[in-house]
Amino acid sequence: MRAALARQVRRWAFPILAGAAALVSTPAARAGEKVHLAQNQSPISGVSIIALRNGFFAKNGLDVQVSNFTTGKQCLDTVMGGAADIATTAEAPTTAAAMSGQKIAFLARTEYSYIKTLTAAAAGINKLGDLKGKQVAYTAGTGGEVYTMQLLKAANLGKDDVTFVNLRPQDMVAALSSGSIDAYNTWEPHITNGLKALGAKAKPLETKGIYAETFNIVVMQDYLQKKPEVVTSFLKSLVEAEAWMKTNRDATIKLVAEFANMPVEDLGPLWDEFVFQVALDQRTLDVLNAHASWRLATGNHPPGAVMPDWRTVIFTAPLKSVAPEKVTMPF
Repeated sequence: MRAALARQVRRWAFPILAGAAALVSTPAARAGEKVHLAQNQSPISGVSIIALRNGFFAKNGLDVQVSNFTTGKQCLDTVMGGAADIATTAEAPTTAAAMSGQKIAFLARTEYSYIKTLTAAAAGINKLGDLKGKQVAYTAGTGGEVYTMQLLKAANLGKDDVTFVNLRPQDMVAALSSGSIDAYNTWEPHITNGLKALGAKAKPLETKGIYAETFNIVVMQDYLQKKPEVVTSFLKSLVEAEAWMKTNRDATIKLVAEFANMPVEDLGPLWDEFVFQVALDQRTLDVLNAHASWRLATGNHPPGAVMPDWRTVIFTAPLKSVAPEKVTMPF
């Protein structure tokens, strides 16, 4: 039995070498198959939110139960700890897990968007260089940390030029308001929430193009081995949800805003900053490589870590069996 499972893993991990065509006919999940999803309660989870709210999961035989978290790191930690089956997560937790030898299976990217900076108006931060000497918050172990380092690089500043503060996204607005930090780096909707709460006391710093975070679907490899039909049904639901989102913009914004506890009038103007796409493509691979390279260059990695062989982490065959046109990754 173990030998058979090992052969199955190799077939998922190397679809070209092992004959991906043989996997296209993976059966659908049994009706009512229970799945526990660890999901970030943010608009970046838009595709899985719509898949749940509009019944695409149920249509494809899945009874999806959701636990909500404020970071993708928490989601992936929950899956690695065995308390959930599937995680929505960013590239930062993914590279950390891969480089520490965790047997994760990266199944698809569902979204990407730029991380941003909000500053206290009183701090006088008008350009990147003005961050020098300031107290800057980010969430350690997430894309916000990588963005922060990229931001300093763009400003020609070093790590000793600022004071770092590790905060959860939901705690950043209060810290900025109290004056305990001068700026914070994170993803939406926490920038918009800060502007709404603080008004003229806060202002965004122009940083677009510095770093775009991806949001992805990750499971453990043993889960993929045991339940390949659940994985393909889950991905099929996401593909169908994405298609629905493209033709139902206003309804999508309303549903996602409700889930993220945001007013529709706040999310609407931000909507086009989120690029929702179920895919495994060169962008996905480039982001993972860039992030892993950053870990190696900065020492922010487990002892003895090397660049991951993504062919043993990214499993292309499940998505290819559902929507082959969405898999353009070069392996």
